[in-house]
Amino acid sequence: MHNILKLERLSHKYSSSWAIRDINLEIGRNGVTGLLGSNGAGKSTTMNILCGVLNQTEGNVYINGVDLRKEPERAKQEIGFLPQNPPLYTDLTTDEYLWYCAELRRMEKSSIRAAVAEVKEHCGITHVGSRLIRNLSGGYRQRIGIAQAIIHKPKLVVMDEPTNGLDPNQLIEVRKLIRDIAQRHAVLLSSHILSEIHLLCKEIVMIEAGRIVFADTMDAFNNYLQPHSILMRLENPPAAAELLAIRGVTRTEFMSANQVRIYFEGDPEIAERLVAASILNGWRLREIGLERGLLDDTFKQLSGHSN
Repeated sequence: MHNILKLERLSHKYSSSWAIRDINLEIGRNGVTGLLGSNGAGKSTTMNILCGVLNQTEGNVYINGVDLRKEPERAKQEIGFLPQNPPLYTDLTTDEYLWYCAELRRMEKSSIRAAVAEVKEHCGITHVGSRLIRNLSGGYRQRIGIAQAIIHKPKLVVMDEPTNGLDPNQLIEVRKLIRDIAQRHAVLLSSHILSEIHLLCKEIVMIEAGRIVFADTMDAFNNYLQPHSILMRLENPPAAAELLAIRGVTRTEFMSANQVRIYFEGDPEIAERLVAASILNGWRLREIGLERGLLDDTFKQLSGHSN
């Protein structure tokens, strides 16, 4: 079966400058895909095009197999969008607003009442149906914003910074809601908070200078940087000079009396040599493990901002 979202050689030019160039992307039928990139990298342009807000200069966008440029109304029926600032009318009650959004989506009037009730229950806002949106907390407003994005049961839900500005309790609730939505929909989530991407996404797409520089799983993103240090815990640790004498070791850093960080450069057999040295010299090794690059380090490396 075809993917829910497919971008083919997507490109867009503002004046004489290309904002994005040759973006190729496919997203499956469910799960959360994270869209990463620095400010000005091309994320917003890409999202505006795939949501039908902006016409691309070149390339194609297919939503559930429908060409967005050729059949925009049909394609947009399969898209739900939550912008960074939810498009709420705060003088309306929750029920009035969701009913209005359903009508905007051209839903059958006979099905709107049931759709509003269903989406309120799904998003945990049933008990605030009769309250004015202006009197609700940020967490409830965000839930209402999510509700309007899924009320018509789209195949693709696009979320731009969905957890921005929420307190810790609200964050936990909205994350849970997003994971639940991703079981039924394909979700494309843009965020500048790397920890949010790490917690919510299984797939990562990173755009820099208008081009995709990474597209793979979260695990592959975590392991993108080659490890360059090893942590060792020893009952009888040696002096730093003994460790530096081992081939491949470039630097040592004692974290405590029994724990030391060993720096090395691209030597796949360094761990084996350290273990052998520990056995030979009676260092009594208790723990050893490679240190992976931090999420922030991976982002900097891919974006070219590593210095």
